[in-house]
Amino acid sequence: MSQFQPTDRTQVKRLPKRGHYDRETVYKILDTAFVCHVGFNADGQPFVIPTNYGRSRDTLYLHGSAASRMLKTLSEGIPVCVTVTHVDGLVLARSAFHHSVNYRSVVILGIARLVEGPAEKMEALRIFTEHVVKGRWDDVRQPTEQELKATTVLALPLEEVSAKVRTGGPVDDEADYALPVWAGVLPLETVVKEPVPDVQRKADPPVPEYLKNYSR
Repeated sequence: MSQFQPTDRTQVKRLPKRGHYDRETVYKILDTAFVCHVGFNADGQPFVIPTNYGRSRDTLYLHGSAASRMLKTLSEGIPVCVTVTHVDGLVLARSAFHHSVNYRSVVILGIARLVEGPAEKMEALRIFTEHVVKGRWDDVRQPTEQELKATTVLALPLEEVSAKVRTGGPVDDEADYALPVWAGVLPLETVVKEPVPDVQRKADPPVPEYLKNYSR
């Protein structure tokens, strides 16, 4: 299916025209971001934790230390909400009320599964690495058995998902268009700079091509 089926919890109700449920839009938002925010409830206290992630088809992988409270709690099968957001521009209107931002966001609801099989766990770690820097996995030392034991990996199915996107310029009240105030969009983007080598390097090879040509 090319579409995620919206539910009562993922149907965009505020400004529904901004809602998107097609996999192409959702995947593109997920695959070009680095960080997600994981929301969950532990002992009556809500938490929202930023972390890295990786995606393989309709599965989102989370990982971290085996001592992580977040991962231990989620592995117990409690509900989780994961969000990813890009801010693409500041939308400056003629009135304070109508200021906004251009953005692309995804909300994922579900229950995460603890990944225990060594093969899937290793594949998930490859996915994390390749998500951040494509081509890096083949360059680096692979995780040892001890490192695998020290790492927890969770798999969250992409089933209850929606995206929300705003594009375009400001929308002012008709009377405000005559005001002598600049209005428009200030675009924002992440800029790649020159790689900075490790100060502890010892006969490092040249900067790899995947860093020279890095883009999202």
